[in-house]
Amino acid sequence: MRSRRLDRQLRIEGWNQQALDNAKIGVVGDNDLLASLYVMSASAVGINHIVVLAPFLDPLLVDTAKKLNPRFTLTHLEGFYTHPVIDALFKGCRLIVDLSHYGLANKLLIEKGFRENIPIIRGFCYEKNDEQGFRVFSYLRGREWQELEQIISSSHLPNGHFDDGVLDTIVTGIVLEETKNLLMGQDVSDDLISYARKQLNTPNDQQNILVVGSGALGIFVGLGLAYSKFQNITFMDPDVIEITNLNRQVLFYDAIGNNKAEILSERLNNLFDMDNKAKIAYFDKETDIASYDAVFDCVDNFESRLVLSEKCKEQGTILISGGTSADAGQVVIFDPMKNSATPAELLGLYDIVEKRNPEAYQRERAACIYQPDPSVIMTNQVAAGFMVDSYRMLLDGQKPGNIFYDSSSSVRF
Repeated sequence: MRSRRLDRQLRIEGWNQQALDNAKIGVVGDNDLLASLYVMSASAVGINHIVVLAPFLDPLLVDTAKKLNPRFTLTHLEGFYTHPVIDALFKGCRLIVDLSHYGLANKLLIEKGFRENIPIIRGFCYEKNDEQGFRVFSYLRGREWQELEQIISSSHLPNGHFDDGVLDTIVTGIVLEETKNLLMGQDVSDDLISYARKQLNTPNDQQNILVVGSGALGIFVGLGLAYSKFQNITFMDPDVIEITNLNRQVLFYDAIGNNKAEILSERLNNLFDMDNKAKIAYFDKETDIASYDAVFDCVDNFESRLVLSEKCKEQGTILISGGTSADAGQVVIFDPMKNSATPAELLGLYDIVEKRNPEAYQRERAACIYQPDPSVIMTNQVAAGFMVDSYRMLLDGQKPGNIFYDSSSSVRF
């Protein structure tokens, strides 16, 4: 049962699940979502032992973590990291993830990492002047870094701070990627991983949104839209949930055999008091998108992407297209106000599929004539987060660019 749940990531070349199974991870968090999202995502990928020091963990995300992974164990001490005497809590941890927002914890953990030769993965969101963004850096003794002040919070003690569920989702995906690399003896980024944009105003929660595809990418797009206070979303997907989806489709832990769109809309409605709807259908040339302000492309095949691009161009509808592989992802934006290239045009999909009829793909899936591709949670978190952030930027009058993410590169995007 467990090997089937993790099947998609076990297919990744060089993947060492045993390194994750046996590791104990320490997490220092704050009074926000970041540590809770990391706990849920780490559980999904098969990390079984986590110790958290934080004043708060979201009970819904913790409950999801436990349901995703029957082997998962969590030790949670409510409080802040303010003195080395607390170090005993992290005895036996292979590494420590610092998601806090106060300088005292940051400095104590860097000192601990240097003194005990323990990796410290630092990830946080920030707001400064008119800028919002995030930073991630993996600190290892022996690779001292001249700009450590960039990962030290300006607030010395626990205090109120900027938090954003969409940026948190991206941060947890990148931090978990660094966690996986350290545990498996793979390279981590030599550089500070950072992202910044202008401060956002409150988005218009009256937007009517269509999300096509309700798998891992669709789930994290849905969560990001929910965290951003959007209320009216329609999820479209013809597929049912399979056991091999569960290593990354975090809201489907007990819904094998049910339709993805129905379960996703139902769970987000219950969690966030939303008014989402579900459509059990393929997106095709006859799909009516006249009532939607924007379409999010979260599908897993080029044929459907072609139709989405053509339909949104024809109707003059914003299209945010995301795609992922086991180690990379991209976000491509079609803004009809700019008459920009569609995702299909920009990515050269017409040449790839040689203008095949998209119905051929539907028949192949129905007949199960396809091989499951390697897939893991982290790239889906990162791509989905950037998809939602790009849409918020468009609504705010900013000009988001297309994003290409490569988890194997020091320059991630």
